[in-house]
Amino acid sequence: MSFENNIPSGTDLLAEIDRLRKERNAIILAHYYQKPDIQDLADFVGDSLELSRKAADTDADVIAFCGVKFMADTAKILSPEKIVVLPDLDAGCSLEDSCPPDKFKAFREAHPDHIALTYINCSTEVKALSDVIVTSSSAETIISQIPEDQPIIFGPDRHLGGYLSRKFNREMLLWPGVCIVHEAFSETELLKLKEQHPGAPVAAHPECPPTIIDYADYVGSTSGILQFARTFEGDTLIVATEPHIIHQMEKALPEKNFIGAPGADGNCSCNICPYMALNTMEKLYACLRDLEPRIEIEEGLRLKAKQSLDRMLEMASGTVGKGDLGKV
Repeated sequence: MSFENNIPSGTDLLAEIDRLRKERNAIILAHYYQKPDIQDLADFVGDSLELSRKAADTDADVIAFCGVKFMADTAKILSPEKIVVLPDLDAGCSLEDSCPPDKFKAFREAHPDHIALTYINCSTEVKALSDVIVTSSSAETIISQIPEDQPIIFGPDRHLGGYLSRKFNREMLLWPGVCIVHEAFSETELLKLKEQHPGAPVAAHPECPPTIIDYADYVGSTSGILQFARTFEGDTLIVATEPHIIHQMEKALPEKNFIGAPGADGNCSCNICPYMALNTMEKLYACLRDLEPRIEIEEGLRLKAKQSLDRMLEMASGTVGKGDLGKV
């Protein structure tokens, strides 16, 4: 893709993206962790799976997914007839990287009596090796339907798996992956922030480690955190997830104060997802112009991966993507 060639800027860039969107019959999706400028021009802003489901229900010919690769892959799994492009193919995910398909396959084979509940933040190949995919909003509903005597493998996020294990008092074999963003939050810095804002509740994503979850007044998916932001009492909320979600909170509730939980020493930007940050307006323009980088999935693999997604939707379709925001 000749990205460097003839990239407009400023209002011309916005106008060209809009022109290409119409010319390509494209729909632009943006995850909550994208930069505000991308969120503001997207047709839909939301959680990863619900974005893919919304796109599948449209008559768009092209899906431009401003997120990370596993999200664009999921869109292709659900919409094989559509062209799916990702602004930057290097926009990966530490959870996906932590779970190579060959190692996950060997792990499954070593525990043949276990079923695999796998967080959607994984590769298409790992989805194809799984029994049921879960999201942070559907996992509890799905686990509650699994007999207590059925052993469970949960991967690739050990923090989400550990949270569910504690909540349901269920032993699970946990794959040792973590999200580098949620792993970066500092208990010490969070306690300092709570001292500065006494009485302010904490909303945390379940990908956070227990040292953060233990202080949370609400634990839930990005969509769930947005809903909590709409309903909590008070005027200040501490948010322990990737801070670009705060853009949607500030748009919906400008009268309230939203503070991102700090990472490490309180001064670093390590709570910003470096993979999501790879997508830019210029790259979005280029991928709509060139229809590259394009997501391609072999059909047999796609169908195997879709089976585990379909099982999730059968078990918990009403919980997927609650609270996603879209333009009517």
